[in-house]
Amino acid sequence: MCLAFPSSSFARGGSGHVVIDGETGRILLGVNEDSRLPIASLTKIWTALIAIENSALDEKVVISAKAATAEGSSIYLQAGETVTVETLLYGLMLRSGNDAATALAEHVGGSVDGFVRLMNERAAVAGLRNTVFMNPSGLHHEEHLSSAKETAEMLRIALQNKKFEKIASTVLFRADTTNGMLWENKHRLVREQSGPVSDSKDEEEQPVTSLKRSTGSAYAGKTGYTKVAGRTLATAFQKDGQTCIVVTLNESDDWQVHRSLANSIWQNYSLETVVKKGKYKVNDKVSIRLEKPIRLQLNKEEKSKVRQVLHISRKRQEAVLSIFIGEKRIYATSVNVESVDRK
Repeated sequence: MCLAFPSSSFARGGSGHVVIDGETGRILLGVNEDSRLPIASLTKIWTALIAIENSALDEKVVISAKAATAEGSSIYLQAGETVTVETLLYGLMLRSGNDAATALAEHVGGSVDGFVRLMNERAAVAGLRNTVFMNPSGLHHEEHLSSAKETAEMLRIALQNKKFEKIASTVLFRADTTNGMLWENKHRLVREQSGPVSDSKDEEEQPVTSLKRSTGSAYAGKTGYTKVAGRTLATAFQKDGQTCIVVTLNESDDWQVHRSLANSIWQNYSLETVVKKGKYKVNDKVSIRLEKPIRLQLNKEEKSKVRQVLHISRKRQEAVLSIFIGEKRIYATSVNVESVDRK
């Protein structure tokens, strides 16, 4: 595959944030959401997904000297020890281990460079045009850039994978590494929500922060930091059937900003059934069928501007139903084309 990478220029000290609909990816709120910026360890969202898609969780990985001595945050792997892909993924997402990232890259990609190629190829397929990966951990590199919008889309795509979702929402995990540490998720909002505890049976060993509940609704996410990128944070929120994903890049007060942005969505947007599931007659010969309803998060102003547009192929074999707000398409889905007489 031939990849055309975007320009590597970015504004030092720049920042951006975005809130997207967790189901459709539509932007609900944003400032500088398309600005290309360093994302630090939010990179590991994509690293985890690529590893999950290209390996089995129970595969054994022998830790190399290069992985054990990787620069930056660590889960303290020892050269020569053998651990599972699953354990490395928990160390990657909960503790942001750069040694785990390197070990996964070497195992899945054959080398770090080989794995980075997989990351960029998958990003191209996903339509992430402003994203370039130069390593699996997020360590600073002038060309290792993405945007708030595309980082949020990375998390949205990754959460569609149930294995990833389970790992990214776990609060505690007892590692089967040589040091056998109990790992607590670094993501404060996920901890406060008290996500699932994996492989830990002794409540007395569990940190207090992981046991208390709050009224928050964060259920998965990832933290990040480098001197150049500043604090970066991705959080998936849910409430009463609504989901949204918040990403901030270079935001020092990120915990409060994420809470505030999510609350703004709950206050101003509601989940609306735009089209019910069922069969709809188009003309005397053709009908379309929706297997499930189309439900979108809309604010009060948008509700009055919603319209549907149906495009059917000339041979009447394929159709796409698009939802517009005014002149802007916000959602599209393929629908089944049937005979009017079919029940």
